[in-house]
Amino acid sequence: MTTQPLLHVLSGQAVEPPPIWFMRQAGRILPEYRKTREQAGSFLNLCYDPQLASAVTLQPVERFDVDAAILFADILLIPQSMGQKLWFEAGEGPRLAPEIESNGLQALAKTPDFSLLNPIYETVRQTREKLNPAKSLIGFAGAPWTVATYMLHGKSSKDPSALRSLYYQQPDMVLELIERLTTATITYLDHQIKAGVDVIQIFESWAQGLPAELLEKLCLAPTAKIATSLKQKHPNIKIIAFPRGAGSFLAAYGDEPSFDGISIDTSVPWQWAKDVISPKKVVQGGMDPLLVRAGGPEMERAALKLKRIFADSPYIFNLGHGFDPGTDPTHVSHLISLIRQPL
Repeated sequence: MTTQPLLHVLSGQAVEPPPIWFMRQAGRILPEYRKTREQAGSFLNLCYDPQLASAVTLQPVERFDVDAAILFADILLIPQSMGQKLWFEAGEGPRLAPEIESNGLQALAKTPDFSLLNPIYETVRQTREKLNPAKSLIGFAGAPWTVATYMLHGKSSKDPSALRSLYYQQPDMVLELIERLTTATITYLDHQIKAGVDVIQIFESWAQGLPAELLEKLCLAPTAKIATSLKQKHPNIKIIAFPRGAGSFLAAYGDEPSFDGISIDTSVPWQWAKDVISPKKVVQGGMDPLLVRAGGPEMERAALKLKRIFADSPYIFNLGHGFDPGTDPTHVSHLISLIRQPL
């Protein structure tokens, strides 16, 4: 039987204290990360260097003793394997070319070059070998709609309505892109699981602003297809869906049998999640990252309230999104010690 607290909870068991890990736990809040990033020379170099990426994956486990490591990579590596050029502009974020909105799907390779992603699987293997067996290793991918939003515009879009509008104008093209991404993501995550991850999280970062019909078609259905396929290949794998901004549509995610956990963002009322989602699925997250940045009594009050609400349910302590870059690591250490104390 596994000794990993995260897997116990994702199997439906309430654990006290709840397992803890954080989105963006490996990253800019850690001085050791910044040093490794400088050594790599660029963000993408770091993603594709298994030795350095594995070291970064393990850094928060070594510093904070969290219950899981999450693979250090990026959700836009799949578009790169599909033929788009990927780079990062300082202070502005990712860029992809040619963008699909103007150039169409002919800009993509007919068959993804998955060999480009072999270093990611090697990072998984090296990390699992070094990681304490009591700690879980989380693999991940972006959900097809979220990845598509970057591919369509060639960069992050600050206006979700523009993406909806594009779907209404060219639904066949967008749906074909979603289907291609769904197929590619299944292959990508299948390889992560074979390399040694224990849990998969699927990040749907751009669910916000979509009406229910589009949430079902563009977000839930493709993510469920990925999860179902992975479960067929790997019946013991645990899968967490994180549809940020989905609001009350989270209840529909709770009804999807292929998901083991639902991660909630900062806008989701905790008691609502306990009443509506917990009877169906394990709930993860909910803590405002800006509270952790602030630290102090407000962080403490919120953390203990969150823990109390889910005290008798299978629950994973996490944030409603990733750490803010300005977060002091000592605040994180204090938060963890607080959650691990008896109520």
